[in-house]
Amino acid sequence: MGGGFTGLWAALLAAEESPGRDIVLLEASRIGEGASGRNGGFADPCVTHGLDNGLMHFPDEMAQLVKLGNRNFQEMLEALDRHAIDARYEGHGKLDVATEPYQVQGLREHVEVVEGFGGEAVWLDREQVRGELASPTYHGGIWVQSGGGGVLDPAMLCWGLQRTLERLSVRIFEGTSVERIARSGDVIELHTSGGRLRARKVLLATNAFRSPLRRMRPAVVPVWDYAFMSEPLSASQMAAIGWKNRQGVGDCGNRFHYYRLTDDDRILWGGYDAIYHYGSGLRKEHEQRPESLELLSRQFFKTFPQLAGLRFSHTWGGPIGTTTRFCMDTGSAFAGRVAWAIGYTGLGVVASRFGAQIGLDRLDHPDSSRLKLRLARRRAVPWPPEPLRYLAIQLTQWELARADRNGGRRGPWLRLLDRLGLGFNS
Repeated sequence: MGGGFTGLWAALLAAEESPGRDIVLLEASRIGEGASGRNGGFADPCVTHGLDNGLMHFPDEMAQLVKLGNRNFQEMLEALDRHAIDARYEGHGKLDVATEPYQVQGLREHVEVVEGFGGEAVWLDREQVRGELASPTYHGGIWVQSGGGGVLDPAMLCWGLQRTLERLSVRIFEGTSVERIARSGDVIELHTSGGRLRARKVLLATNAFRSPLRRMRPAVVPVWDYAFMSEPLSASQMAAIGWKNRQGVGDCGNRFHYYRLTDDDRILWGGYDAIYHYGSGLRKEHEQRPESLELLSRQFFKTFPQLAGLRFSHTWGGPIGTTTRFCMDTGSAFAGRVAWAIGYTGLGVVASRFGAQIGLDRLDHPDSSRLKLRLARRRAVPWPPEPLRYLAIQLTQWELARADRNGGRRGPWLRLLDRLGLGFNS
């Protein structure tokens, strides 16, 4: 259940492996309605929310995880080609930029990390990075080419996967929420808003949304992220900023921005604020937050003053399923008849396909080598109950902001989280 990337990829992988298998996909709203359809579209091959985060949590496995991530990424591209899914993919890598002088050294050192795992990263000094994309805020950057992936249109990917599944006779039911899940002998019963469904095996792909399975709920919290889309840039505006190589871009702050060009030369700009509502609140009115969007607008024009007067055509927000280790949580229940993969923490465009594979392995291939990974064997540390959850998140966000103001120096609270192996490093 779940009509985002994990559920869609799981259904496709299962249908390709076993043609004729009776596969049903349930979605409470619409296909791609959550983070899958409204994210920034960064197609990063890494399955651990970046190399640094992976090295923090899985240092002995990173070489293997990088290989598996690269293979998963290549298989994703092959699937798009095989099924003629036009997701508007552009494979120009990623540009990581330093917007404060203290960030430069860390970026230079990251080049060696990327190259140590077989990637290709080019260091760009102040003038070189501004030659790639003209912003007075840049002090340096790295262009991760091999291993940096690219960008795509996430909604087009969701809809393309949906059409492919329909051609493969996968039954899709939108507007069908699962309210309760139980076992009846060798069968799993799903009590839904449209009636009762009986299945031999179930993959739960609820991500940021409340799961009907209680043991999944402490694994993720929904953190709201906001973004906007500009009107198409004119030829003179494009010339003013450069960006001929069309990389996806992210800056290096704890509270960071991500941005990219679309195929019609609009700029998608998002990030910075990460809003958590008490009790893991998920309400429709959270999708627009004027104060966050106004802040993003001011920061946009500070980054690109030469685009003054550019208008924004669309604004939106969405919940990111966030774990304490900043990458996926997987597990199983009901004697292995139910599995899940959730919590990609904002970098799930590609990693969600790997999560789908692990989920299917739990259901169909218990001897799979992927299940021997610590990433799969060990669950993320659960979030505490309220009100400790809210207090911990608010304190962490405040400390991350303070670190950004203080030259990146992490205070006692962040250093404690680092020692505990919690993933607040991004």
